[in-house]
Order: sequence, then C-alpha cells, then structure tokens
Amino acid sequence: MIDSADVRRIALSLPETVEKEAWEMPTFRVAGKMFVTIPDDETSFAVRCPIHERKELIAAEPEKFWVPPHEASSHWVRVRLAELEDMTELHDILVDSWKQAAPTRLVDTFPGATDPSIDAADARRPFRRK
Repeated sequence: MIDSADVRRIALSLPETVEKEAWEMPTFRVAGKMFVTIPDDETSFAVRCPIHERKELIAAEPEKFWVPPHEASSHWVRVRLAELEDMTELHDILVDSWKQAAPTRLVDTFPGATDPSIDAADARRPFRRK
C-alpha cells in the first residue's frame, strides 16, 4: 500500500527539493516554492494544480481528488493515498506538481521532464499521464 513515506521518498528524489515543516506538517519545496504537503493524518497529500484543471480532476475521480472548503480558492488539490493506482501514478503526480514550482532551468535538465511529442505549453499541465 502506498503511504506518506513513499510521498516523502519520491518528493526528495526530485532535483533541489528540500523538506521543511510548516503548519506543523511536512512540506516539500523547490527553489523556495512548495509543491507538496502531507497533512497530519497522512491519508492524503496536497499538490499544486490550476483551479480549472482541478475541477476536471475532481469531477472525473472524486474518490481520489478533493479540496477541503478552506482551500477552495487555492491552486492545490488533495490526493487520497488509498485511491492511487500504483507508484507510477504517485510519481507522475509529484513530478507534475514539482514542474509547476521548479524554475525552468531545473525542468529543462530533469531527465524525462519533457516529451518531444507533447507541446511545450502542455508540458507543465498537471497530472499528464504518459
């Protein structure tokens, strides 16, 4: 079963990622920008996601993606760990969130961060499954 230790391990494997506690929970940052948080119940994690795409994700898979009321106006979505298909899906979600926060210089040098078959503007879209 996928758990918060897997989230931590994958997040910290991404270039220039650091872990920092904030709001009494672990957060993961690249270039000073947060891209993942793990709330204290450790049953979910939160990642960056543009609001318009977040609505689509929640509509398509409400058992997996959700937003608590106090985060409704934010650019974040929560992901239930128990609903993830596999480690590949977890990795893809974390990498996509990392790419939204990382400077272009890091994204451009990250192996597998770009796919020549994908338009450059699409490359930063969240949760793009390969």
